[in-house]
Order: sequence, then structure tokens, then C-alpha cells
Amino acid sequence: MPGQKVLVVDDSWTELTMIVAPLRNSGFEVVTAVDGEEAFEKVFKERPQCIVLDVVLPKQNGFQVCRRLKSLEASRHIPIILLTSKNTALDRSWGLRQGADMFLTKPFKDEELIASVRRLV
Repeated sequence: MPGQKVLVVDDSWTELTMIVAPLRNSGFEVVTAVDGEEAFEKVFKERPQCIVLDVVLPKQNGFQVCRRLKSLEASRHIPIILLTSKNTALDRSWGLRQGADMFLTKPFKDEELIASVRRLV
């Protein structure tokens, strides 16, 4: 998707690389952040069309970032995919209640991630 910018937020370099590579290979422009505060800042600096957000993050967790972004007029329209190792029904329910548009769990399939981002942008 040329011109479609995705913000990927994960504090693990390994996970970040595993998420970014298939998105870039599929034509998305990808920007990254490694904690909740940087994610929040990058949303307004980079203006992504979609956010792929880990839940377990330093400074602000993904649930907090999601809730905060969805509460603001300037960012509530940006689709958020929570991509996390937290995989209980309660985690999924809570994530969606915070405003996430999708909830995917790690480990993930590249095709599933790409299809999810395409569906939302």
C-alpha cells in the first residue's frame, strides 16, 4: 500500500523487526516507537494511517496509549491493532473496550498481520 504509513510500537527489538519487515515488504511505510510515550508523540508527528501496538510497554502500556488516543478528537479515527502476547479472553475484551479496532496475539502469521492492516487502512 504505497503511501500508507503504519506506526509499529514494541519495546523488543526482535519483535519490532519481525513486525516491521513483512509490512515494509508489502509496501507500507513504517515508523517505529519503543515505549508508550514515544508512540503518543509519533502519532501526532508522523500521522500514521494505522497503529500496531504492543500492550506490555514501558512508560505507558498499550491499553493506556490506546485509550488516550481514542479519547482525542485528533486521533480517534486512527485504527489501532493491539498485537500482544497477552492472550486471554479478558485481555482481548479489555483491549477492545479501550478502543482497539483489532486484537491479534503473538506469535502471529505475517499474512494475518498484513491482511489486518490492509482491512483497516
